[in-house]
Amino acid sequence: MGFILDGLDAEAYDRQYDDRQLLRRIIGYFQPELRRMLLVAFTTLLDTLVRAAVPIVISRAVDEVSQTQSESLILTYGLLVAGLGASAWLFNLIRRSLTGEAVGNVVLKIREDAFDAVMKRDLSFYDQFPSGKIVSRVTSDTQAFSTVVTLTIDLISQLVLVGALLIYLFFVDAVLALVVLGMVPLIVGTALAFRKIARFTVQHSRRVRAEVSALVQETVAGISVAKTFRQEHAIYADFLKLNRRAFWINLRMGIVFSGIFPLLALIVAFAMAAVVYFGGLRVQLGALSAGDWYLFAQVVALIWFPLTSIASFWNQFQLGLASGERVFALIDSEPRVVQHDKRVLPHIRGEIAFKHVHFSYTDKERVLENFSLHIRPGETVALVGHTGAGKSSIGKLIARFYEFQAGSITIDGVDIRALDLSAYRAQLGVVTQAPFLFDGTVRENIRYGKAGASDAEVERAARQVGNGDWLKSLSDGLDTEVGERGSNLSMGQRQLVALARVMLQNPAIFILDEATASVDPLTETLIQEGLDAIMKGRTSIVIAHRLSTVRHADRIIVLKKGQIIEEGNHEELLRRGGHYAELYNTYFRHQSLEYIEAQRKPDVTPAN
Repeated sequence: MGFILDGLDAEAYDRQYDDRQLLRRIIGYFQPELRRMLLVAFTTLLDTLVRAAVPIVISRAVDEVSQTQSESLILTYGLLVAGLGASAWLFNLIRRSLTGEAVGNVVLKIREDAFDAVMKRDLSFYDQFPSGKIVSRVTSDTQAFSTVVTLTIDLISQLVLVGALLIYLFFVDAVLALVVLGMVPLIVGTALAFRKIARFTVQHSRRVRAEVSALVQETVAGISVAKTFRQEHAIYADFLKLNRRAFWINLRMGIVFSGIFPLLALIVAFAMAAVVYFGGLRVQLGALSAGDWYLFAQVVALIWFPLTSIASFWNQFQLGLASGERVFALIDSEPRVVQHDKRVLPHIRGEIAFKHVHFSYTDKERVLENFSLHIRPGETVALVGHTGAGKSSIGKLIARFYEFQAGSITIDGVDIRALDLSAYRAQLGVVTQAPFLFDGTVRENIRYGKAGASDAEVERAARQVGNGDWLKSLSDGLDTEVGERGSNLSMGQRQLVALARVMLQNPAIFILDEATASVDPLTETLIQEGLDAIMKGRTSIVIAHRLSTVRHADRIIVLKKGQIIEEGNHEELLRRGGHYAELYNTYFRHQSLEYIEAQRKPDVTPAN
């Protein structure tokens, strides 16, 4: 069934941790819980001693009651066993409560670290790895990890019980104790022999679960596109194929783990038979009392339960280790965008310089090669060119979303790699072609640009965009619910909200990435009014497909395959008749008022 595992390779950032590394990492997370874990250890010891005392007390009762036939003695032993049982229940309750608190705190910290790692990864990370798989690591993998920790503590408690009983058995009858002890390595070795295949199988189970999660998440996010192009059946077919693969992988995992239990049951049966046979012989010889024989039989059952637990819990144990491995790999993944320093520029003037920059998203294709560009403070620069010319890439590099491979980019003369990114991006405003809005109200989404802004500040920023006329089209004004990803608003309204958000932020550098490419003329006018307000006195980089956002730029940079082939203002470039003039006549000219007026004039047919 090897073909089932095709396509389930580890992610590029995955790494292998051996058991020692994993345990060291887990112990590190438990260090803040040391006091609580010491209490867990103490109550575990008490619980173990009490539970170990129960079969010992019963064995003594068997011998004494068989000799004296005393009813009061029977009652005494009965009450003693009941008291021991109640004490064991109480200690177990305390242990489990403390364990639950400790494990909960550890999982909380691990999930926080995993989510922090998600927040710190640069955009290239999300270009390479599906978001559904990342979500799976932060949610389900951390939960599976918590299960293994709880099981481990339970298993340790059982093993301590085994150790205590084995020590006692040697004092009772060393020969029979050696018979019991001789079977321990056999059953433990059998269980541990499944370790490699178990880890391998569980890892693939987690990966296929992440694949399913990613497919479902992508399908839900793009359900409107699927319905528009009537691709529901094709998507469902893809899901069925992946779901069947998940079924076979989980079936394989079930076969692997269920196969061990018959073998372990056979070993336990041989061990019990050996104890019954050799114990009976020693009772006949008078070397062992009937009560002690009963004690050995009871202890065998108690001993084999935790030892077989190593195997029976091995599924979840390996699942937890594999999950922990996946979470730690996410936390330890190396970011591509690396800052060499944390310099803070209190007041950015907005001077931007690219010097011999080389940049590519992948090793296969270079986007910018030996690229140089100087943008003066307060200048509005428009970037134009065909798709793939490198326009958006320049904006993303200025925002420090991606790492460039060579050259330098400076902000006010300071290398962008030496800046404190949080402080730098606080003075950087970005509006994309499809702005992302969070579920909530328009007011809350605008306030996202400046946490803690008052309602008055939010309203002032909103009214600075198109004089606030766009607010009249919202059913509840600033308190209108935008829905998931802004689904309750039109594309134009989302752009206006995004512009108001940037206006509230009041950035020193403004990047506009084709924000008017998909809106109607009326909304474009409102957006343009908002842009005029935002770009005033700021360094602005405009990536546009609309003439209105290009012709007012101080300088137009014409790009082709990552190279600057022309630059100048609108009129200058038109007079040159070069690539910009070609773009203008192909894409922009029909947007001009002159062209629109000419189209409105009726054709005049000359009189004969």
